[in-house]
Amino acid sequence: MKFVVSSTELLSHLNAISKVISSKNTLPILDNYLFQLEENRLTVTASDLESTLITSLELDNTEGTGDIAVPAKLLNDTLKEFPDQPLTFKFDLDTFGIDIYSENGKFSIVGQDGDEFPQLPELNEAAASTIQVPHDVLQSGIQRTLFATADDELRPVMNGIFLELGNNDLTFVASDAHKLVRYKRADAKAEVESSFILPKKPASLLKNLLVKEDYDVKLQFDEKNAFFTLSNFKLICRLVEGNYPSYNSVIPTNNPNKLIVDRLEFYNTIKRVSVFANQASNLIKFHIDGNQLVVSAQDVDFSISAVERIKCQYEGEEIEIGFKSTFLLEILSNLSSSEVRVELSDPTRAGLLLPAEKDFDEEDVLMLLMPMMINA
Repeated sequence: MKFVVSSTELLSHLNAISKVISSKNTLPILDNYLFQLEENRLTVTASDLESTLITSLELDNTEGTGDIAVPAKLLNDTLKEFPDQPLTFKFDLDTFGIDIYSENGKFSIVGQDGDEFPQLPELNEAAASTIQVPHDVLQSGIQRTLFATADDELRPVMNGIFLELGNNDLTFVASDAHKLVRYKRADAKAEVESSFILPKKPASLLKNLLVKEDYDVKLQFDEKNAFFTLSNFKLICRLVEGNYPSYNSVIPTNNPNKLIVDRLEFYNTIKRVSVFANQASNLIKFHIDGNQLVVSAQDVDFSISAVERIKCQYEGEEIEIGFKSTFLLEILSNLSSSEVRVELSDPTRAGLLLPAEKDFDEEDVLMLLMPMMINA
């Protein structure tokens, strides 16, 4: 088996799929890429059992067919040292010897039997759903919600993004019980209502791949796995089992106190003032009255404090409420509008943060943050 390939093109594809390989693989074969050559197409697969990434390259100069497992780290480290040039790969499928010929040299490594690589899961056609999702919708949905996922061993359903496919929209939801993000897109919908929980790792891998994508993504899923087909990549991942909590029930609907403030000014003020917050709690206080928002923090142990005032538009009663500054900064950095609207009911109930103006009509973003107790 033999083929010729551009060193930089191969490295580009390998770098994209190498991120799926775990540093603590239970099976030694998973430290390898699976190379499969058929006619003029080279298919390369990387997996950690839970998630699998597949890429393919069209080649002009090939001989033979077959598959072989190639050490991933060694191959990546080798390719990084080459300038852009054609490389010739020769494989002995009996001894699993691999020779790489460059313009001036030869490099030999030893692979493994490709048949030992785990078989890919197959889609249960009888229980499967299929939808074409615009690449920018999927990328935005993951980008806006991924930061809010949890790391909770006791509640694994919280450790992923909940995708709800409806007849009128596509909804992405993530929550760690302290903050919640709901992102709706009306320009993506499904014929049949369905839902699944996408784990955090494949969501992160997908986000990185979608940045360079130009076409709609084919999404297929059954009760166990999801299949995302892109132009040059395919991601297969095992879904989180279980039922996602009823997120709509925790979103407060009656919020008489409404604040509109410049998002960037709000973000920078919180960032400055939070330096003076207690490092354990990261508590930051808001006192809102009239058209003035007072942001304050203190650390009694070190006798330090900070206060800063911001002009705002406010409708409602005078209120004082506390939030964890780190969570608030995360939320504000994931809102893209120039102004943010904060809706509050009382100091013990969750606050809502929304864009004051929508970027476009098809997008609906809502972010929720639970308050913290303000010690008297």
